[in-house]
Amino acid sequence: MRCVIVVPTFNEAATVKTLINTVGAVRRTMTDATVDVLVVDDNSPDGTGDLVRRHRAFGEWLHLLPRISKDGLGAAYRAGFAAGVADGYDAVVQMDADGSHPAAEIPAMIALLERHDIVVGSRYVAGGATENWPAQRRLLSWAANSYARGVLGLHTRDATSGFRAWRTSALVAAGVLDTTSNGYGFQVENTWRAERLGLRVCEHPITFVERTAGASKMSPEVAREAAVLVLRWRLAELRGQRPVPREATA
Repeated sequence: MRCVIVVPTFNEAATVKTLINTVGAVRRTMTDATVDVLVVDDNSPDGTGDLVRRHRAFGEWLHLLPRISKDGLGAAYRAGFAAGVADGYDAVVQMDADGSHPAAEIPAMIALLERHDIVVGSRYVAGGATENWPAQRRLLSWAANSYARGVLGLHTRDATSGFRAWRTSALVAAGVLDTTSNGYGFQVENTWRAERLGLRVCEHPITFVERTAGASKMSPEVAREAAVLVLRWRLAELRGQRPVPREATA
């Protein structure tokens, strides 16, 4: 299986090299899959893109997709996903650049794609956990997941997780490249689309560790935007609108 790990970045100079090296060490242990890394950088003024270009693996298994401006996490992921689909990869993994997602779980998540379409790195199933989160962040995450599950009737416990492995065929089937949401909303929308289409979604327990360098991009504004979108999607569904056009599922 050919897999590409898509890592969106904006001002991640403090963490991106460590992440690349950590993923590099993991990929060397894998025998059942070949793994590349695609950093999608939104023109970071701190030189994140330059650090990627100077890495010894650049041009081999490490690649860079530079973008002109910062227009949201979802947009960066869609650009990376589209590149992965166009390049013929069998699977795509999405993960953050700040080290909060455990790279050691990548082999297990890719292996689970043999039987599933999507594997969610989950904090909220047995064996999952968070470390070094302040109480306010824990409350925000818990509330966001409870709200999304309740309003949309989702079965996935960690609907806002940004650490996921996808079959590229599932990305296309779910219409992920045609979405417009960002932040929490991007993750929730893709979960909702996948469940409604009957795709095989699996949750794999992970321990999410709060970043130790750089600044979080999460904010109350992002959470509020996601809350509005979740309600909008549910209301549209009640009016009989499908989350994915029929032609996208062919």
